[in-house]
Amino acid sequence: MKKRQTVTLKHIAEALNLSVSTVSRSLKNHKDISQETINLVKAKAKELNYFPNIFAQGFRNKRTHMIGVVVPNITHYYTSTLLEGILDEAEKKGYHVIIMGSKDSYKKQIELLDTMIHLGVDGILLSLTRDTQNINQIIKYIEQVPLILFDKVSRKVPCTQVIIDEEQAGFNAVKHLIEIGKKRIAIFKETEDSFNSMRRYEGYLRALKTYNLPVDESIILSSKNIPMEQGRILAETLLQNPNRPDAVFCITDSCAVGAMQTFKKHHLKVPQDIAIVGFSNSLISQVVEPQITTINQPGIKVGQTAINYLIDEIDHPNVNFMDYKTVAIKTNLIVRNSTVLIP
Repeated sequence: MKKRQTVTLKHIAEALNLSVSTVSRSLKNHKDISQETINLVKAKAKELNYFPNIFAQGFRNKRTHMIGVVVPNITHYYTSTLLEGILDEAEKKGYHVIIMGSKDSYKKQIELLDTMIHLGVDGILLSLTRDTQNINQIIKYIEQVPLILFDKVSRKVPCTQVIIDEEQAGFNAVKHLIEIGKKRIAIFKETEDSFNSMRRYEGYLRALKTYNLPVDESIILSSKNIPMEQGRILAETLLQNPNRPDAVFCITDSCAVGAMQTFKKHHLKVPQDIAIVGFSNSLISQVVEPQITTINQPGIKVGQTAINYLIDEIDHPNVNFMDYKTVAIKTNLIVRNSTVLIP
């Protein structure tokens, strides 16, 4: 088998008996090079399967047109919609995207951010891990390249942050439950180290206050993570309450599905006995019976917005972007049979 060889500008130059600088300028359609020479060089480059080294070009030009993206979980449904928006917009703007998953590990997150810097990316989009505590470390990266937080963010980090309007979304979810006549509304949320959960919880509290409903700590249940299994467990805990609620707001769809499974196991009808609202409008919310009323997160729009802000910072390197700025994208409620019986 023929040994692999990386074709360089030097190989093309030697094949055509031209200088390396002439070959380089020809490939860039330089005005000082004749069209005949440009055509000759491009034909030889194609023949030899030459591909430009974007890393080498980047170091020379101080721009690689590469953007690094670090997220906690690549396989999460909502994350996939965020990445779709990022990739679509990056392609339009002439950027390549490198995507890496931190597996929700702070140590892994730092390793990946270091890798992005070493690869010479022009900027970074970062969705924080749950256990991100050392904000000073994140600030060090902001001082090296433009960096924007999206989805999983922190108020402590002084950079542009692109999120959905979590607080208003939580308010709208509970407002809907109140408007259909529910008066004792539970919430299944994550513990206080989750920015997204806390903002949704703040919306929950605001809705209760707005409609003069009491806050009952006994039906505010928290867990570090709330996947489907945890939704089942929290629902079991809720049903032990002698004063059972008539509705529950779950801050993820998977948690809502788990809760609904437990309610059904105990022969409770959804929504007649207890109504359920989820969050995300993930596929699972649509394939269960009854389908779950949920907050629709415009992930594609969030991804597009985040990368556009990042490219703007890349294009204006002399502007001070160390000021805290939050861009909140509006959500909408999708009403289904877990709250209202729709024929």
